[in-house]
Amino acid sequence: MSGDQYKNIKFTLENGIAHLILARHDIRNAYSERDFTDEILDALGKVQVHPKARVLVMSAEGSAFSAGGNIKDMKEKKGIFGGGSAGVRRGYIEGIQRIPKALYALDIPSISAVQGPAIGAGCDLALYCDITICSTKAKFGETFINVGIIPGDGGAWILPRRVGLQRAAELTFTGRIVEGVEAAEIGLALECVEPDQLMTRTMELAETIASRPPITARMLKTLFRQSMNTHLTDFLDNCASIQAICHSTDDHLEAVTSMLEKRPPKFHGK
Repeated sequence: MSGDQYKNIKFTLENGIAHLILARHDIRNAYSERDFTDEILDALGKVQVHPKARVLVMSAEGSAFSAGGNIKDMKEKKGIFGGGSAGVRRGYIEGIQRIPKALYALDIPSISAVQGPAIGAGCDLALYCDITICSTKAKFGETFINVGIIPGDGGAWILPRRVGLQRAAELTFTGRIVEGVEAAEIGLALECVEPDQLMTRTMELAETIASRPPITARMLKTLFRQSMNTHLTDFLDNCASIQAICHSTDDHLEAVTSMLEKRPPKFHGK
């Protein structure tokens, strides 16, 4: 399965791994333009409903992962940045804000592979994925304050959940750039690897996740979402209900049977 119809991204789905590639290196993958946003959302929609999708990998072509919003459009009050206060509000809601909502709602695990600068909304795009792997050439920046705006894509929501409130405050209020090695040290990324190893390591992790029971992975993703705003008592009750479903799947039976028979399991998502 491929996405040949896209102009701003590339999309494939093979062996359970959905791969979304930001492919506008000429604008440093600044994705605030509506057609760019729409293509990302279309691909995420395909992933969400495809029965064979088990994990999403998001990467980018060119030297930058994503510059986030288009600074020239901001200066010229174009696109989502035009139309006065009411127009800007509507532009964010109908445009760029739909991406974090779609990534948050995605039922399968997601990994971002950051090869270069991920700035502003580009930083947040990487962080909305469940796991981030970066290269030593990566740069992360919650830089909205440097251009006199807030993270309109919800960065002030996702960043504290990734690095903690105190570190998020420091990064947001200073707008400083974090290099790849430090990003891994403070939790912006899980790992930092050499540039030529980035996609190898990312795909290695994706393949491992894709090899696990897909129904269970989806259930775990649901539990992670619920854990953010659910009381422990209610959460445990949800765990019991979901566990009952997992115990009834063919994949669970295959998992325990293969362990007892000392052979590799074969999961079919049933």
